[in-house]
Amino acid sequence: MTHAPRAEKPLPEANRKIIVALDVETPTTARAIINDLDGVIDTFKIGLQLFTSAGSVFVRELVEKGVKVFLDLKFHDIPNTVAKAGVEVARLGVWMFNVHALGGSEMMKRTVGDVNEACSKDNLAVPQIIGVTVLTSSGTDTLRETGIDREVDDEVVYLAKLAANCGLDGVVAAPNDISLIRDAVHRPGFLIVTPGIRPKFATNDDQRRVMTPEGALFKGSDYLVIGRPIIHEQDRRAAVTKILADINAASNSIDRNFIL
Repeated sequence: MTHAPRAEKPLPEANRKIIVALDVETPTTARAIINDLDGVIDTFKIGLQLFTSAGSVFVRELVEKGVKVFLDLKFHDIPNTVAKAGVEVARLGVWMFNVHALGGSEMMKRTVGDVNEACSKDNLAVPQIIGVTVLTSSGTDTLRETGIDREVDDEVVYLAKLAANCGLDGVVAAPNDISLIRDAVHRPGFLIVTPGIRPKFATNDDQRRVMTPEGALFKGSDYLVIGRPIIHEQDRRAAVTKILADINAASNSIDRNFIL
């Protein structure tokens, strides 16, 4: 069974680059955010907190309403387990999901292969599968604690190249890592999804490696994951409008067609 998208006029490209993180406790709050941003944002991220609270039923509910869902559960387990989980995620109809690149090549290749096979067999849209490199809250000290001796930049590049070689569609990477990945991975269409995005009006919170939306897009990010600077604002729609204004102003002032 395929999941049909909403029959609405497509959003402008700049709008479609923003993924709003539904980092909230309940599906009721998540629905309110989605309703507030109707017609402005069409893609939302469901992470561990909301998925644990609301489960796959809520994911399916959103998909059936035509919402594009990035399921951010960062799968990391033995290859068979992650591959089977990936197949079930594809059956939910999500647009994108992720796995930890640290899970290794066998895990990633098996997941890509099994998901593609299941989607072909069941006539499902194939979700984008992306790899997590180094979390935006992590630094060199964090890597050292877990036994990784590479510097953060080197580890990010290593894992991004591994993910690309295993057939993943892209990676999640911090803003400061975008240029490094673009220089290292030359596969056409390789996606970079960027958390740690903080508009000029927002604070950094617990993110160490952050950047403005327009800065991340200029460096080569494909999608921006933005949570608190939007969902914690009293007027969420106005917050998105401010972000889009900064993006469009930057694209108009820089001699490079990096957005529109």
